[in-house]
Amino acid sequence: MALEMRTVCERCDKPIAPEDPAYICVYECTWCPDCTTAMEHICPNCSGELVIRPRPAKKPAS
Repeated sequence: MALEMRTVCERCDKPIAPEDPAYICVYECTWCPDCTTAMEHICPNCSGELVIRPRPAKKPAS
């Protein structure tokens, strides 16, 4: 099952591209690094730990 890869921070609405750093909880709530730090790496929705979201593999140059 693939991650949803949401495209905006749920706190500040900052755009987050799939290759940008972002943080998620087990429910895939998505946060930018600045908001994650402000929230002390705790999801305000579920109280779970926020961890760095995996980034998709880079496509090889043609």
